[in-house]
Parts: sequence; structure tokens; C-alpha cells
Amino acid sequence: MRIVFMGTPEFAVPALVALVEAGHEVVAAYSQPPRPGGRRGKELTPSPVHKEAEARGIEVRAPVSLRSAEEQEKFAALGADIAIVAAYGLLLPQAVLDAPRLGCLNIHASILPRWRGAAPIQRAILAGDPTTGVTIMQMEAGLDTGPMLATLRTTIDRKTAGDLTAELAEKGAQLMVGTLRDLAVHRAVTQPEDGVTYARKIDKAEARIDFTQSAVQAERQVRAFMPAPGAFFELDGERYKVLAADLAEGSGEPGTALDDALTVACAEGAIRVTRIQRAGKPPMATADLLRGRPIPAGTHLG
Repeated sequence: MRIVFMGTPEFAVPALVALVEAGHEVVAAYSQPPRPGGRRGKELTPSPVHKEAEARGIEVRAPVSLRSAEEQEKFAALGADIAIVAAYGLLLPQAVLDAPRLGCLNIHASILPRWRGAAPIQRAILAGDPTTGVTIMQMEAGLDTGPMLATLRTTIDRKTAGDLTAELAEKGAQLMVGTLRDLAVHRAVTQPEDGVTYARKIDKAEARIDFTQSAVQAERQVRAFMPAPGAFFELDGERYKVLAADLAEGSGEPGTALDDALTVACAEGAIRVTRIQRAGKPPMATADLLRGRPIPAGTHLG
């Protein structure tokens, strides 16, 4: 099949690779423009999809927007059978949605209609959902509202957002390849009206651990924001990222260290920080940090 691929982050790379290895002709890869990055934060860094496509000899296009008639004409001129979209990050105008012969299919990292929108994996963890998954969806003008062609579920357990992103990227890639293989027999099913939720974009301020909530919810924050933006607390004006934490027994004033091993009281229960990163330092086991920077019982963390 003649495919235009549209994606930007690491999540989308397995789908691009799987489509190529399944024998499809990827005529172009669309990705968001290179962003400042590198060691000094100034060099323009291409996205993971951009790098993968270039390495495979696929033409890469990185327009700032697809709203202009010129960009829409360039897209249509590719003569694609179908466009495959995975976390592209730009709005697709109706002219783009209509250009491929078979329309545009999206790999969405939730079981729709739950968690439509930008951050479905993080929101599922924060909400305490027991399961999530991927949905192959026919795209339309609404926000993740199109009919569904296939779904695949997985348990969340104690996975981090990073764990789930990697898992769902692989599952979504294989599900998309299988869907295209049997596209004629996949019946598009309208999303139910009940159960719609929206996964709004993550605000960095949400990553500050709220010890005035339950320990269960604080531990979810740690997993939902791992690896980015990273759940954190502040002490003496310095930020500490909490990379992993366990539920623990204990009670006290929320935000207070209950022992010398960084067990911290929440409104209900406590969490024990097991892996941590001090600003400007590498990640480490909490015990290693505390040998050089003790945080004694009774210390209040904010």
C-alpha cells in the first residue's frame, strides 16, 4: 500500500518501522519541525520519526502547519492510498483528511472513547485505570471522535508512563499492520457516547507531588510523570525528582519525612521514595543520595 506516515515522538517510530518491514511503500514521512536541543539547548534537533525516516531513505517533510493551500496540494500530490498517523501533534485540516484514497488512520494510546486528547497514558495512570490500550481509528475533524477499526488492551499494574508508552507503541504498530492486512474486513464502529473523557495536555505544575492527597494518588503521580516531566518535591529551594516510590505504612503531617529513609507522610498513608534525582546530578537509589545528603525524620518537603 502507498502510505504517508505522520508522527513525531519515539512512540511513533515502531509503527513507521513495522509498516516498512511489512512491505508497504512509505512515500513520505511528516513530522513536526526540528526543535532546539543538544548539549547547549540551541542546536536544532530532528524528531525521532524524522531521524528514523531519513535513515531509511524516506522523504521527510516538517511543515509548521498544514493549513495553507500550498501544503495541502503538496500532500495530495503524493497520491497516497492511506495516511497513518501516530502522535503527529499537528491538526489535520479536512482537505488533508480527504486526500488519501482510503483516508487517514490514527494509532491512539487509549481505548476510546476514554481519554481522547493529548495525554491519554498519563491520565489513565493518574485516574487509577486498571487497563488501557490502543485504538486504530478512522480520523475525522473532531478530537479523536472517529469510528474505531480495532482495539487491543493491556493492564496498567504499576507501570510508569515510560513503560506504557514503549509497550503501546509496539502493540499499536503491530495492530496497525494487522489492520491494514485485513482492511477490507474491518468494520468501522462508531464510538459510544457514554464514557467519553478528555486527556488534557500535561502542565508541568501538575508534576509537583501533592502530599495532601492519598499515598495511592501520590504514587500514581510518580509513575504518570516518569520519565517526563518528572514528579518532584522541593527542599531548601532545591528540586528533587522522584523517579520511583512504593506505598508505605505510616502517618503524620502531609509532606513530613517519617524516618531517615525518605518515607513521606501523605493525607492517607505514606510513600517511600526509592529512586531519586537531585538537580544537576544523575539518577540514583535514595539510599545513595541520603548518605551524602541526609533528609532526617521531621523534615518537611514541599
